[in-house]
Amino acid sequence: MKHLAIFSLILGAVAQSADAKDPPSVEVANVRRVFDNGEHNAFTDLVRFRERYYLTFRSCPDGHMVHPTSSILVLASDDLKSWEKVHQFRVRHRDTRDPHFLVFRDRLFVYTGTWYSGETTLPRDQYDLNKHLGYAAWSDDGTRWHSPVMLEGTFGHYIWRAAAFDGKAYLCGRRKHEFDVRPRGEGSDVESAMLESDDGLVWKTRALFQTKHGDETAFQFIEGGSILAIGRRGSDRAQILRSDPPYTRWDRRDLDRYIGGPLLTRWGDRWVVGGRRSTDRGPKTSMCWLVGDELHEFAELPSGGDNSYPGFLALGPTSAVMSWYSSHENDESGNSITAIYMADLRMAD
Repeated sequence: MKHLAIFSLILGAVAQSADAKDPPSVEVANVRRVFDNGEHNAFTDLVRFRERYYLTFRSCPDGHMVHPTSSILVLASDDLKSWEKVHQFRVRHRDTRDPHFLVFRDRLFVYTGTWYSGETTLPRDQYDLNKHLGYAAWSDDGTRWHSPVMLEGTFGHYIWRAAAFDGKAYLCGRRKHEFDVRPRGEGSDVESAMLESDDGLVWKTRALFQTKHGDETAFQFIEGGSILAIGRRGSDRAQILRSDPPYTRWDRRDLDRYIGGPLLTRWGDRWVVGGRRSTDRGPKTSMCWLVGDELHEFAELPSGGDNSYPGFLALGPTSAVMSWYSSHENDESGNSITAIYMADLRMAD
């Protein structure tokens, strides 16, 4: 644990240096609904690629749960104001969801985890992690796309956020311990694995993030290959995780809250954590500074009901844009909608 202790000390020193004063306040402006087609639209991500901005999310006419009618949409914009659909794909007999971008080897990848559903909606008592399979769409120019592309080595894994470091791509994938075929659903024996690839399409297991209660995990590589991660733990408190190569030892510490759909990213010289937070007013999409091992909320976005899973893109040292989904608004008939939203963020001087 010597290296982990040193890593924690280094991160603590960096955090104290960057946050010698109170973390800065953030102004939220230009909140706008950017997509609503009457379907359930959810699970967002943002990226910049070849001088254009890209937004991805899942859309499904049958709702949040596991349906073979779902698809992944990719929108593009030159100015973060006007958006056009540049790609859409689905996988036969599978529910596509939780898409995430990765720019890797001069290509733009969109990764999606898929539940096997069959011809129709899958009842919850038949959910089976062992039938998970990762898929991708990819493009060299953001205009011409290849999809759906099955990801070798991901069967039995529910893939989630991606990252790249030192010429390799990495995915978070959760799976049952030894692919146990007995229980349905996601019990305590679910692991969070870090999958590694040379080309973004063929994957192998590199390490484990969690050996119990594995869940959605957002990770970032730091200079030298050290990892900082935020891991959801079901409905319990989320954890902050740290590791050094070869990632055989992990330091895990509980945070002060549950985080659904966690985001971990950099904005200037600070860490940002986003996701769903439970409040006495219901679930809300929340954005926080990560200072050491503590979260300091700087924004709660207009949100309610089924919501969160933010995307984030730093535009400069003090400006950024974010995306999320929410069910807090109604259509003209008074029915609840689940739509995609964006907002501009500006850090106080």
